[in-house]
Amino acid sequence: MAKPAVKFACSECGYTAGRWFGKCPGCDAFGTLVEDAPPTPGVSQPKPLLRLVDVAADEAQRIPTGVAELDRVLGGGLVPASLVLVGGEPGVGKSTLLLSALTAMSAARRALLITGEESAAQVKLRAERLGGAANVEILAETELEAVCASLERERPDVCVIDSVQTLYSSELGSAPGSVAQVREAAARLLRVAKESGIATILVGHVTKDGAVAGPRVLEHLVDCVLQFEGDRYHAHRVLRATKNRFGSTNELGVFEMTGTGLVGVPDASEVFGRSVAGEVGAAVACALEGTRPILLEVQALVSPTDLAMPRRVGTGVDPKRLAMIVAVLGRHGRIPLASADVFVNVAGGVRIDEPGADLAIALAVASAQRGAPVKAGTAAFGEIGLTGRLRGAAQAERRLEECAKLGLSSVFAPAGTPSRGKIQVQETETLRHAIGAALDERAGKPDS
Repeated sequence: MAKPAVKFACSECGYTAGRWFGKCPGCDAFGTLVEDAPPTPGVSQPKPLLRLVDVAADEAQRIPTGVAELDRVLGGGLVPASLVLVGGEPGVGKSTLLLSALTAMSAARRALLITGEESAAQVKLRAERLGGAANVEILAETELEAVCASLERERPDVCVIDSVQTLYSSELGSAPGSVAQVREAAARLLRVAKESGIATILVGHVTKDGAVAGPRVLEHLVDCVLQFEGDRYHAHRVLRATKNRFGSTNELGVFEMTGTGLVGVPDASEVFGRSVAGEVGAAVACALEGTRPILLEVQALVSPTDLAMPRRVGTGVDPKRLAMIVAVLGRHGRIPLASADVFVNVAGGVRIDEPGADLAIALAVASAQRGAPVKAGTAAFGEIGLTGRLRGAAQAERRLEECAKLGLSSVFAPAGTPSRGKIQVQETETLRHAIGAALDERAGKPDS
């Protein structure tokens, strides 16, 4: 039998190679390629084939987590025998959120917490701060074989493992957290979750780029990948799904960090959509995250530049899309920005990914450049084309309902947007027309 080939894997991005490199060709990191132990070959027995129409698909009822915002992102709750990966920066609140969910689920189901980063006493201190977790069972263990044996023996309904990078298998020679260890841990836990019917949640570390640390195969193995975003120095956190086999990946969950833990924010528009009337460089965008409309304040600053190439800096928006909007503003909106730095920020630390927020971003930049505020009590949504013409946004009715609920009087939207309720829809066909109708030139004041 031929000897298995030795491979080297990067501990940062998971890149594999047949020989060692000092610098990883995948992520350009130095000293991250480590030897990856080859799997031990075994004899497998063939299994009978089935026709797809003969497969019995059991409609398993979802398990509500007791946290409404978490259920929204998951698609209605945890699916039995599923494997969920939750990633986020240190201190963002992953352990706090999952401990609160375990506490709520332990009232009707058996919930287990396997901790490898903290002792049982440390977890108890956090639970007491959150209000107690009397029915949650806990196991402080990092050996993968012991964890899998405990799960197969106890068979809880829900299990949280904090974190997958701390688990190690004695059969592998690499250190905990390496590519081989993380991959082996995820594969074994996936098998145990499917065979035992345990809804398992894995907590994962993230890299400096915000992606889940470890090999990319980890994201392919699990059923759902959740990203917990937010600044630890701010109160609000955002939970979104980047992969979900049982629901949408466009849903958004908003939380507020309080002294007693994370609290869901059901009305995120009230938090992020409030703006000051008459403020230059601010506009309210009505974005759509999955089925949830949300109002967000977009802020812009335009200042003369002393650089050969002006800067286009966006926080919470795609920098490439911001550069496109700035170019369209200069070409079709008659807003001179060629010799100015443009900074755009979405208040509250929320990120906008959909094109329906283009019009609000453009109005905020135009307001900052002209020194004239956007008319009070208004919001905007619509996609901007390269020709300067506005295109309709999806689910306009839901957006208008959200604007009316917050008490806005009018909305600037592309032509053809149907009116709904008492809110006034001001239809605009082009970006230049929208700027002329939305900016209140009489209220503009020169910067001091």
